[in-house]
Amino acid sequence: MTPTTSRADPSPTGPRPRLPAWTATLTWKAAVFITVMCCALAALLGALVHVSVANQTVGQARDRALGRLDEATQAYEAGARLGPLAGIDPPGLPDSLRRLAAGGDRGTMVSSRAKAPTMWAAGPIDGKRVLAVEIDYSQGARTIDGLDRAIVGSSVLAIGATLLVGAFAVTRVTRRLHATARVARRISGGDLDARVGDPRTRNPARPQDEVAAVAGALDSMATSLQRKLLSEQRFTADVAHELRTPLTGLHAAAELLPPGRPTELVRDRVAALRTLTEDLLEISRLDARSERVDLDDNWLGPLTERVVRGSGTETEVVVVRDVCVLTDRRRLERVLGNLVANAHRHGSPPVVLTVDGPVITVRDHGDGYPDYLVEGGPQRFRTEGGTKGHGLGLTIALGQAKVLGASLRFTNAEDGGALATLTLPYDDHQP
Repeated sequence: MTPTTSRADPSPTGPRPRLPAWTATLTWKAAVFITVMCCALAALLGALVHVSVANQTVGQARDRALGRLDEATQAYEAGARLGPLAGIDPPGLPDSLRRLAAGGDRGTMVSSRAKAPTMWAAGPIDGKRVLAVEIDYSQGARTIDGLDRAIVGSSVLAIGATLLVGAFAVTRVTRRLHATARVARRISGGDLDARVGDPRTRNPARPQDEVAAVAGALDSMATSLQRKLLSEQRFTADVAHELRTPLTGLHAAAELLPPGRPTELVRDRVAALRTLTEDLLEISRLDARSERVDLDDNWLGPLTERVVRGSGTETEVVVVRDVCVLTDRRRLERVLGNLVANAHRHGSPPVVLTVDGPVITVRDHGDGYPDYLVEGGPQRFRTEGGTKGHGLGLTIALGQAKVLGASLRFTNAEDGGALATLTLPYDDHQP
């Protein structure tokens, strides 16, 4: 039995080959569109010119051949000698033209004889015999060939020039679009002072194109957003400052109350209000970006153990690899303290704080972070399930981490539980 081999057909649902990323750019698409349109236009115009000139050239050669045929017919009927390019049933006459003339009609045809283009004209004489003349068609053929080369050459030059001009014009537009996109990304990253500043938007009386309209709208949106955020920041700071004075008085008055359960409740609520006020002040400073770091070398193992002792919680500390980082100790302790407190308040034990080089993780074994927090980060004053807390702890931790130049990510562990990962800036050459 002869062995056979089979090759599996490619699956129609398999992954499609992807084009390079640069093919998705507007410049590339515009260049392809311009090239295709120029080629189509050049082909159409070239075909029209070729057909027109070819018809004219062939028509002139046909008229000459038919004139020679009339002269040869008159000479034959007068019994005179035929010219050198005329003959009866010549051997080089095309068969289709021979049959046409033998049938009683006159006609012309271009063919090649001795590798040279020839225009034939033939007509019937004496029954089934054919009288034919030939003229040299080389000049007409060279004229058409030269015209075709000129059309191709001029089309290539025209397409190249149009492509260069079009690419230059499109590139200018795409550069402005890229600049607008960069500013939009800076604004989304928190840089509310970023502006496009397109010169076409500075004079409202000047006609504006679509890119200038987009740039102007983005600048207006950024200005309006900045004003609103600044207003909210000032309101938060003013409220916190105004609350400080009466809270100080309340705290002093609460200390003068006689011991008892009502006094404990009053003192507890006053302490909660003071903590909330201080958190609001801290957030207002973070929003205003007025915080300055006090850098120093700190070993992360002892620092995390000190944070856990200060929290008064049962938190396990695991030091996989201890390193010394250049950071602000007070701010780092603030971040870790908030993460540990949040894990105990909203999660379930055991809570584990792990140090692995410059990466510190805080994990609990509760239900995990809510979806909105994992996707968009913490939101102020938002809590889940009626749990206690004013919802500022994680917001402050994230803000202080940014001041330290660290990254703080909130995810959920695969086997359950919330996982906060703090990655500190670290140089391998540090001690």
